[in-house]
Amino acid sequence: MTVRLSKQARREQLLDAAVALVRSRGADGLTLVTLAEAAGVSRPIVYDHFGTRSGLLIELYRRLDERHKTAIEAAVREAAPELDDVARVIGAAYFACVSEMPELAAVSAAVKGTPETEAVQRELLDGYVELMAAALAPYSKLGADALRLRCVGVLGAAEALASRPGGEEALVALIVGGLLPRRC
Repeated sequence: MTVRLSKQARREQLLDAAVALVRSRGADGLTLVTLAEAAGVSRPIVYDHFGTRSGLLIELYRRLDERHKTAIEAAVREAAPELDDVARVIGAAYFACVSEMPELAAVSAAVKGTPETEAVQRELLDGYVELMAAALAPYSKLGADALRLRCVGVLGAAEALASRPGGEEALVALIVGGLLPRRC
């Protein structure tokens, strides 16, 4: 006997199955058809929830991004109220999410390339920038716009450093160094 799920519960089930598919087959192995098969539902159910593969990837990206952001927010709340500690927990949380959620990078790469997906990536990046800027603002004499720009740079560096030995320490140094006053 098949249990009928609410629309939201079914969506969550499908997204859980999508994460598992990306983890086992990579983002290229995730299609609406493979998702329907993996979730044990008919194709029309998957199409009804996501419409297109792009729609599926965007929703999956949003979900993974929200998990990542939630982990960073929790880490920042637990940090001692000192710049080095806040920078350290931001770096540690970022690197923990990268290692614990490898599917995030795969889905991020898969959503690149269309105006719709680029807009979603920009929206989510802006959310990280705001999160970081809010966490770091008490330790910075920079104006809000300058601080946000430095956070954009730090996030770009974080992505580049994610696969490098010593990357976490380098990221923390960049965060702290980016908030220090300029020397002439």
